[in-house]
Amino acid sequence: MIVEPSNTQEQRLSGCAPQHQILFDPVQIGPVIAPNRFYQVPHASGMTEANPRVRAAFREVKAEGGWGVVSTGAVSIHPSSDDSPLPFARLWNDADIRSHALAVDAIHRHGSLAAVELWHGGAAAMNRTSRLPPLSPSGIPWAATHIGFMGQQRPRTMDHHDIKAVVDWQYQATKRAISAGFDIIYVYAGMGYLGHQFLLPEYNYRQDEYGGPLVNRVRFVREMLEATRAAAEGKAAVALRISLELLRGKPSPDYESEAHGVVSLLADIPDLWDVKMDSSPTDCGASRFRAEGAHEPIIDFVKTVTQKPVVGVGRFTSPDAMVSQVRRGVLDLIGGARASIADPFLPEKIRTGRSSDIRECIGCNICIASWHDGVPVRCTQNATAGEEWRKDWHPERFRTVTSPKHLLVVGSGPAGLEAALVAAKQGFEVTVAEADRDFGGRVLFESGLPGLAAWGRVRDYRLNALRQMGNVALYPDSALDSDQIQAFDADHVAIATGSRWTKHRYSSLELPSTVLEGARVYTPDDVKAGQVIQGRVLVYDFDNYYLAGVMAEYLAKQGCDVIYATPAGNASAWTFMTNEQPFVYQSLAAASVDIRTALELVDFDGQTAHLKGLFDQKPEQHSVDAVMMVGMRQPNDALYHALLNQYEGVDAGSRPSIRRIGDVLAPGAIVHAVYSGHEFARSLVSGEQDLYLRDEPIASAEPIAVFDALSGELEPR
Repeated sequence: MIVEPSNTQEQRLSGCAPQHQILFDPVQIGPVIAPNRFYQVPHASGMTEANPRVRAAFREVKAEGGWGVVSTGAVSIHPSSDDSPLPFARLWNDADIRSHALAVDAIHRHGSLAAVELWHGGAAAMNRTSRLPPLSPSGIPWAATHIGFMGQQRPRTMDHHDIKAVVDWQYQATKRAISAGFDIIYVYAGMGYLGHQFLLPEYNYRQDEYGGPLVNRVRFVREMLEATRAAAEGKAAVALRISLELLRGKPSPDYESEAHGVVSLLADIPDLWDVKMDSSPTDCGASRFRAEGAHEPIIDFVKTVTQKPVVGVGRFTSPDAMVSQVRRGVLDLIGGARASIADPFLPEKIRTGRSSDIRECIGCNICIASWHDGVPVRCTQNATAGEEWRKDWHPERFRTVTSPKHLLVVGSGPAGLEAALVAAKQGFEVTVAEADRDFGGRVLFESGLPGLAAWGRVRDYRLNALRQMGNVALYPDSALDSDQIQAFDADHVAIATGSRWTKHRYSSLELPSTVLEGARVYTPDDVKAGQVIQGRVLVYDFDNYYLAGVMAEYLAKQGCDVIYATPAGNASAWTFMTNEQPFVYQSLAAASVDIRTALELVDFDGQTAHLKGLFDQKPEQHSVDAVMMVGMRQPNDALYHALLNQYEGVDAGSRPSIRRIGDVLAPGAIVHAVYSGHEFARSLVSGEQDLYLRDEPIASAEPIAVFDALSGELEPR
């Protein structure tokens, strides 16, 4: 239901482009009203009850930025849903209420609604800490293929007592959520978790009233929704988050698909439908493999079946794409997870007619990797993500200097551009000197490779902002030596000259070893410099992230016959962390790249690459014309050390401060370079060297029991 806008709202939209004003219509969700269509859907933050202040500040800045609804990530309703060591939140007992209330109050301060995603993982939760047997409709385990998700504790089949217990845990968790002040309470039936397991015949082999035909398989989810509504007592809306990908592909005798059937059977029970894909790689697809709005072919039918409002995601960054989804009847509310991390102020920028200032998500999925790592969320585009409370960093507000000083940034890669932009916003006079003919450093090169075009936003956002500022001078094709830097007479100098790929080999000690010499041994830097590589090429990868796989695809598209080899067990092994690995294999297969794993590159004599099995030492030879090494990087720090020598013996008060930032300090992913540049620029004003504030849990004075156990049976509370 759309609420008619008031005159006050029309005044608030005076700066908004007319075609975008529909995004600011209030939307009725059961007993509550979302102030606009911008809905930060549930997503992991890695913060948990161990970091309640960090979590509250992270969610608050999104409400401040105009997101009408701001949600938690997964919140477990019981210790039998224990996802450790992955970070997850809890509402197991009253001791957990206060930490959530901290975030709710922060969200409410800005007029937004607070939603909580209550969650039970069923067989997909290994319960490593609670040590309770996982629960499953039919005792079917989650067949994880990655070591980080494997567990040897198999689930047990739920009986009617267990089903009643889980429904009661949902009821009790809803009561606690209401006490914490939440406005929207979720039932989760997606991503292979417990509610989804009841819906899917692959998990549900039951012969009772909870299994068999679709009308029976939806019964558990219906009971969870009804218990949530009963506990909420009209004080909060009830949302159903559901995955529809597999269900959409299943035929049904009574409906167009089983997805149509599930939505039809439950159409009017939830106040809101939150629709999504089934697995993290498809639901949160990286931009390298998934375009904006990629969910539409799966979820486009939902609004034709239910009259309740529908929210969905699609890595939306374009307001025109958002408006299209609304006007075509696909969605009522525009869901954002990654987009809300990259720019918490995305709605406010659209509202005030500043869409060109949006810091668009690049779809690199570093945010998802942080969840896999078990740490607070981080973002390539937004260095302040997760640091709002720990470092008192705000994405749009900066301390300013009272008397402007001059900063010289040498290098315009991601670290240099970020340092320049933040320093300029703080009031510094900034000069950026770039040795190449164009700005962007590694991002300029990499965004031209297959699938990485969206990564150019790292450069474009910062460069466009810098070009609009009167206190910034940008000089391309301007290589500087230490004498020229000294003559420049800046107050501060940031050396951002990046790093270079080396030709080091990999050793079985899991360390780089000697350099692989040879006339036709290359690195990605050679391609960046314009080198043309032809013939049969071996790409050897022990960097383990995206670049070697991308280079293999690039060379194949240039006509090379490519072998990709790695000492890891999988191609581009770390891309599992960013949801890309399944699609890496697909793209390499499409490019006819031969993938070889668990191999050590021994030598290359110009005609034959000699490898051996990392574990079995079995020799393997491949006739190739060239080898590309993608493994180790070293800083381009000669200028930095020359500058230090230039000022040796000079009093500190008579020379500029000199700092290395980004890859020249420590080579890493682009996210690390941006963070390094941001931290450096902030420190020019704050002068603070502390790492960050340490958060502490909010806990009751005495431990509180979280469940009853009797003879291994779970008891409802």
